[in-house]
Amino acid sequence: MPGSPWSPGLRTALHAACAVFLLAPAACAPKVDTAALAARLAQLDDAWSQAAVVRNVDSVASFYAQDAIAYPPNDVAAVGFANAKKVWAGAFADTSYRVSWKTSQSVVSKGGDIGYTTGTYDESYAGPKGKPRVVNKGKYVCIWAVQPDGSWKAIRDIWNPDTK
Repeated sequence: MPGSPWSPGLRTALHAACAVFLLAPAACAPKVDTAALAARLAQLDDAWSQAAVVRNVDSVASFYAQDAIAYPPNDVAAVGFANAKKVWAGAFADTSYRVSWKTSQSVVSKGGDIGYTTGTYDESYAGPKGKPRVVNKGKYVCIWAVQPDGSWKAIRDIWNPDTK
C-alpha cells in the first residue's frame, strides 16, 4: 500500500494475529457431547415420571426452573415454579389420580445448554359415581435449560390428551 506506515511483513503478521484472535474462541471451545447430554435429559425425564408415579408433589415440582411455565390441558398456563407446583398438587389431591410418562425423544442443542424431551403419557382417575375409571393417553413436549448451578430444569412443559 503506497504511503502506508505498515510494512508488508507487519501487515501479514497483523492479519495472522487477527485471524487467530477471531477464530481462537471457536477452536478452543470444548466439544459438547450432545448425545450424552440428550441421554441425561432422558434419564431426568424418567426420574420425573417416577416422582409422579409415587405422587410426591415436592419431588415433581423440583424438576421445574423458577421461571418455568407449565401448560396443562384445558387450563390456563401456570407461570413460575409455585404455580407449576400447584398444578401437580391439584392433580394429586384426587387420591385416585395416576400418571406416568415415557420419553421417546431427547435432543440437546449444539451448545449444550438447552434441549427438549417428547413422549407419551398415561393418566387415569376415578370416574363419576357408577362410571368406569377415566383413562387418558396423550403426548408431551418439555423444554429444558441448564441453570446457573449447572443443573437441568424444565422451563416449558406442555401436555395434552390424544383425541378419542
